[in-house]
Amino acid sequence: MSSSRRIVWMLGIWLLILIVYTAVSLSLPRGAETLLTFGNLVQCVVPLLANAGLLLNAGTPHWRRNLFWMLIALSCTLWMFGLFQWTYYEVYQHRPLPDLYPGDVVFFLRGIPLMASLALLPHRRGGENRLRFGYLDFVLLLMWWTFFYIFSVLPWMYATPLLGQYNHNYNVVTNIQNMVAVVGFGILALRTRGAWRTVYANLFGAVTMYMLASLALDVASDVKEYYTGSLYDIPLISSFLWFALAGVIAYQLRDKLDTPTGDFYESESDSSGEERSVWASWLAMAAVISLPLFAIYTLRYGHDTPEVRDFRLMTTLVAALPLALVVFLRTRMADRDRSRLLAQSQQSVENLKRLQAQFVQSEKLVSLGQLAAGAAHEINNPLAAILGFSDLLADDPTIPEKARATAAKIRDQARRTKTLVGNLLSFARQVPPERTLLDINTVVNNAVQLRALDLRSATTRVELQLESVLPGVRGDGNQLMQVFFNIISNALDAMEAANGGVLTVKTIRDRSNVVVLFSDSGPGIKEPHRVFDPFYTTKPVGKGTGLGLSICFGIIQEHAGKIFCYNRQEGGAVFRVELPAVLAAFPAKDPQLTSTSANPAKSS
Repeated sequence: MSSSRRIVWMLGIWLLILIVYTAVSLSLPRGAETLLTFGNLVQCVVPLLANAGLLLNAGTPHWRRNLFWMLIALSCTLWMFGLFQWTYYEVYQHRPLPDLYPGDVVFFLRGIPLMASLALLPHRRGGENRLRFGYLDFVLLLMWWTFFYIFSVLPWMYATPLLGQYNHNYNVVTNIQNMVAVVGFGILALRTRGAWRTVYANLFGAVTMYMLASLALDVASDVKEYYTGSLYDIPLISSFLWFALAGVIAYQLRDKLDTPTGDFYESESDSSGEERSVWASWLAMAAVISLPLFAIYTLRYGHDTPEVRDFRLMTTLVAALPLALVVFLRTRMADRDRSRLLAQSQQSVENLKRLQAQFVQSEKLVSLGQLAAGAAHEINNPLAAILGFSDLLADDPTIPEKARATAAKIRDQARRTKTLVGNLLSFARQVPPERTLLDINTVVNNAVQLRALDLRSATTRVELQLESVLPGVRGDGNQLMQVFFNIISNALDAMEAANGGVLTVKTIRDRSNVVVLFSDSGPGIKEPHRVFDPFYTTKPVGKGTGLGLSICFGIIQEHAGKIFCYNRQEGGAVFRVELPAVLAAFPAKDPQLTSTSANPAKSS
């Protein structure tokens, strides 16, 4: 069934219920038992219909929106519980409800969750932490409102029973409560756009109709014209049916409710949000300060009986305890938030200082890299001459065999030097990322050879266990070499600090991934779950910045891969890098790069 047809069906059911209720009300005489039973049953059922429509929207991933609809449904449920009491007296006991009835408080309580729903602002997304104090202030105001009901209404029931004064005060308090709900939903309807404006407008219509129905019932009761099943019930029934319709409309527009609406609250700046928070705080403070004012009024200016005065003074004293507790809780939360923000600010300042120092060091390294790149280019020229002349000597049959063997060794070492210089230039070169089909073994070999230039300890070595046949990996060779170089450097530094060890670099194929494992025999990592956090480092000050592994994590993420870190049971740390393989693609290997020794870092 389409959305428009569903709405038309609901409107038709709404009209049918009103027609049937009107017909029964006009056809049966006032006070008839059948009319009382029919009127009470219908008024007990319509809140259930309202809840059925409202709770359609309570299953979303947005907790604030779910709570919003559940609070409105709770309001309807409380009204239904109040009517159950009415039905019990009129239908089961066949007598009217007592004039001074304690159960009237249920009809008053139904307005509290309705007002509480206004504070949730379900059209807003995010900012829950910033709204905590607003929620707490609103809880304080709701507690004050309950106190105001007890202070204003209940003395005329328990202290000095007086029906006229009780009814007058009760009607004033409940009507003010209804007006607050009407004004609140009216403001939301005016200051939102799109689908949310439609939803709020329907809720505004429902609460407005309930307020008008309540006023009409109060007037009819005062002039003794109201009875259950009369035509005065029709606006009340319509208000609950309108709640059901609003819930169904919101459910129909659920997809549009998730899109940004550009409403008043979402477009406001942080300063205006702080201004609203300040106003809520001022109102909460006014609620607390009003308690002694109520007590002063009762003692000095009230002209009530001693029983009413004592009742109101005791109510004020009792209400001061929970209100003071909420104020203390709010102050405590504010102090904790200030301490947390202060600690975060200090940490941010320290990170900024470290980042500035890292920028200075990076500028030095850039200059040094440019110098090294220029030197490497200059080295390539004599290397080319050495390679050429060594090739001539090694291939010259007129030279003695011993001299030719020496020339062949010179040629091999010159080629190795040329390869290392090429890796150094590739590592230092700043070029845009270029995704090509790579042989991961070649990248690993290049990273190991490059790190071997700075291998200072004779007790630290690198062992390669490279699988001979691996599928290709699509990525940027320079970036991946940077990742492997960083992991190897960290492992070698850790083992050198622990009097040496062995780093085993292994490549394997795991299903649709190519995996590179870096396993060292060092002391392991204290907090493996934090090694990829920015600025986290266990090296001494000035030795490391804590950014290397964080950058590596980002590079692997950009390559659609995964990187893990954990400690082995036998000791040492393991870094596991997984990269998606290009199946059925085997890139050509450079024999000069892959034919290195099993321990290239140890060779000289």
